[in-house]
Amino acid sequence: MAPAVVIEKLQKRYGSVDAVKDVSLTIESGEIFGLLGPNGAGKTTTLRCLCTLATPDSGQIQVSGDSVLTHPRRARQRLGYVAQEVALDKVLTGRELLELQAALYHIPRAQIKGRIAQVVSLLSLSEWIDQKTGTYSGGIRKRLDLAAGLLHQPDVLVLDEPTVGLDIESRVAVWDFLRQLRTAGTTVLITSHYLEEVDALADRVAIIDKGLVIATGTPSALKDGLGGDRITLRLREFTPAAEAESTKVMLSALSFVQDVIINEAQGNSLNLVVEPQSDALLTIQQALKEAGLPTFGISQSRPSLDDVYLAATGQTLLDADLAAVALRDPKKEKKQSMR
Repeated sequence: MAPAVVIEKLQKRYGSVDAVKDVSLTIESGEIFGLLGPNGAGKTTTLRCLCTLATPDSGQIQVSGDSVLTHPRRARQRLGYVAQEVALDKVLTGRELLELQAALYHIPRAQIKGRIAQVVSLLSLSEWIDQKTGTYSGGIRKRLDLAAGLLHQPDVLVLDEPTVGLDIESRVAVWDFLRQLRTAGTTVLITSHYLEEVDALADRVAIIDKGLVIATGTPSALKDGLGGDRITLRLREFTPAAEAESTKVMLSALSFVQDVIINEAQGNSLNLVVEPQSDALLTIQQALKEAGLPTFGISQSRPSLDDVYLAATGQTLLDADLAAVALRDPKKEKKQSMR
């Protein structure tokens, strides 16, 4: 059986901007695959090329063995796409919108009623399906958008930020629904800013930065590959660069410290990789005290997907997002940094 999705050496430019420089991915049938990365990393452009909404400058894309470039109509039949922004006609009821979607996909008239009943039941929409979508809450709007994406029974469901803006209860409902789809054999490809979402849902994940895939694997393998625990240390709220550098040298000499990264975007905080041991924090605090250095804040944790990104790029996903915002709107970035 062919993989659900194969992307090879994908490239896409918008004017002078390399939105996607080189993305290659293979997504197996029946798995949830996560694309993780900051704003501007190339996630949405990759999805748009996959779903025939944008034409790549170079590269190959296949869906269940069909080329997106040479057989776009066949590929679209195999894909369901739910964009980040939910766009619904507020004067239509949920049922009327699904009937319109069914017609656009040329679903045989005799099957439309049954298909709608199936997705309405799957997403628990019975209470709202005959009400106008303008009365829906954000969570119900997202469920209806998911129902529209599933109506033609695609092999692959593509979701761009599926739970952005939703409350916790609605997010959990979407998570449970996606797990049901995986159990039923549907392949799910999601992009997300929520690290815990990708960690909880994805069988495998690819981290994208500046149009390049910088890491691929299961969430657990990516985290385990880093080795050791993480300690985040802030000497001061804003530590002078020279003091951070000298502290890095001092802490690197401790036998259980494997690596030290200075995070300039967070006031020159120090991110340490240490061998798991119960007294690591106490030993570091004692070393700082003996050196006459302050401790503004210190914490220890197991590796996370954000640590994977930090190790590969030298900044956290949040830092990268703020940097992307600053490029687009310097005034907005200044306001956020003052909070």
